Amino acid sequence: MNASVPIALVNALTIDVEDYFQVSAFDGHVHRDAWERMPSRVEHNVEQLLQLLDDHRARATFFTLGWVAQRHPSLVRRIVGQGHELASHGFGHRRASELDHAAFSDDIRRAKAVLEDISGTPVIGYRAPSFSIGKRNLWAFDCIAAAGYRYSSSVYPVRHDHYGMPDAPRFPYRVRDGLMELPVTTTRLFGRNLPAGGGGYFRLAPYHVSRWAIARVNRLEQRPAIFYFHPWEIDPEQPRVEGIGLKTRFRHYLNLHRTKARLKRLLSDFEWDRVDRVFDVGPA
Repeated sequence: MNASVPIALVNALTIDVEDYFQVSAFDGHVHRDAWERMPSRVEHNVEQLLQLLDDHRARATFFTLGWVAQRHPSLVRRIVGQGHELASHGFGHRRASELDHAAFSDDIRRAKAVLEDISGTPVIGYRAPSFSIGKRNLWAFDCIAAAGYRYSSSVYPVRHDHYGMPDAPRFPYRVRDGLMELPVTTTRLFGRNLPAGGGGYFRLAPYHVSRWAIARVNRLEQRPAIFYFHPWEIDPEQPRVEGIGLKTRFRHYLNLHRTKARLKRLLSDFEWDRVDRVFDVGPA
């Protein structure tokens, strides 16, 4: 069986809608009170992605920050108007692992209300910034369920220096009554979970690595993949943040000029749709 050849299985495409200066790796370099003064690129980048998706007749789930939605409400309406799913990335891009119960609940409830008020549609999905739900804060699932979400996609079952829960299930599982966790995709090789769901790995490794990994999960395990990326990853012209370390600079800026072309290949090589439809977790 050749795992390099995709099969006719529909995968879930997800986009974490945040601006380049809001990434967790820039905490401490770009203060939150400076966000309003930073040149925004998110609307321009999402517009390009909407056109790209339309060109390939693909639909996606946009995990959108409430902070971004408040400042770009027409963009949120265009996302929904073009048939994509609107989901929550929280309000202020604060890691769940850095908040207590009350602050986390306030953040995810506020984001849900803002997104629903702007779009006029139910928001049933949530993704924690930086996949920041792990063994030490599993209580976050109680808050997500209580806030009225139907699913979370907040766990990446890999080892990483900033996130990851490698012992978590690799495929969708129920974490609370009425709440499913839909982990970002990994492939199993040599007794380890290897990332297959996008993000920085999609930019750092050659394209054929991601294609092979997704096809392997589709064909060998007969499972749809969940793939994610950010709008800033197609933007090589974004302003550079000063003072960051070499490791962060490498991770953030490497191959930005190649990402859009790789996405075009990804959209051509596989079938893609919204999370709620791929995993049948629509509103009750």
